[in-house]
Amino acid sequence: FFDVLPNNMANMSDEEYLIKYQIPHLIDALLLDMVKEKPGDVITYFMDWLAKKKGGRKFIVGGNWKCNGNKKMISDLCAELNKGESIAGKNVEVVMGCPYLYADYTRSKLRPDWGVCLQNCWTGKGGAFTGEISAEMIKDIGVEWVILGHSERRSLPQLKETDETVAKKCKYAIGAGLKVMFCCGELLEEREAGKTMEVNERQCAALAGVLTEAEWASVVIAYEPVWAIGTGKVATPDQAQEVHKNLRAWLGKTVSPAVASATRIIYGGSVSEKNCQDLGTMPDIDGFLVGGASMKPDFLKVVDAYKCKC
Repeated sequence: FFDVLPNNMANMSDEEYLIKYQIPHLIDALLLDMVKEKPGDVITYFMDWLAKKKGGRKFIVGGNWKCNGNKKMISDLCAELNKGESIAGKNVEVVMGCPYLYADYTRSKLRPDWGVCLQNCWTGKGGAFTGEISAEMIKDIGVEWVILGHSERRSLPQLKETDETVAKKCKYAIGAGLKVMFCCGELLEEREAGKTMEVNERQCAALAGVLTEAEWASVVIAYEPVWAIGTGKVATPDQAQEVHKNLRAWLGKTVSPAVASATRIIYGGSVSEKNCQDLGTMPDIDGFLVGGASMKPDFLKVVDAYKCKC
């Protein structure tokens, strides 16, 4: 807390007195009230502030090609994406989520400063699970990232993955040495019913229930409102920021302030070169998970949105 008022106050201008003493004491009083009422929120706020002073959370952009593409498309696209400026040493990370059949081929064509990501893995070790791929297989081919819990896998009637299944996959993948993009998001009817945070917190709670605090270092949360995925509709920057901010506060209360401050929360849902700058300026948006736009050369413009954090 700040020192008491000075003896030479009479010799100060009103402006100097206000800046040096009156405003700091007012801030002290406000902080005392905040600590008494919501100590967890205050700790999370200052942990977040400290992280930003140290350079902030590293911006991350993920591409998700879903069940699309062939060798020609991948070769042509990579040739265009490889023309972009290097991100080596920059405060941004890029990974491309390709179909697993094309992982090695994509790696051979894609620029070395970008990573490759796969879109799913099994809940545990390999075995008699026809058609599945294990985390160990992904790690074995040199891929470090996997997307888990995407809304399409949660909601498609042929799949219907539960919160518990997604959490189990994440836990095992992290234990096998992978990093996870964990997706969460609400349906349109859930948003309209005022259940946005209830749904997202429920999905994240399943994950929080199985991870240790240390394991959160291998998680990026991708908030993807289902009503915005592939529809051309996009959450406004303020709508997205509100959910990201609330998720970060929830992490602070449920896991720890340190995890809340350090965990990257990215936005997905019809992100494009047209809206990425406005979204990227939001303080709690740490990057993007991009679908259709990641299969176009203009994806480079989405990656460049990291510069708005500099």
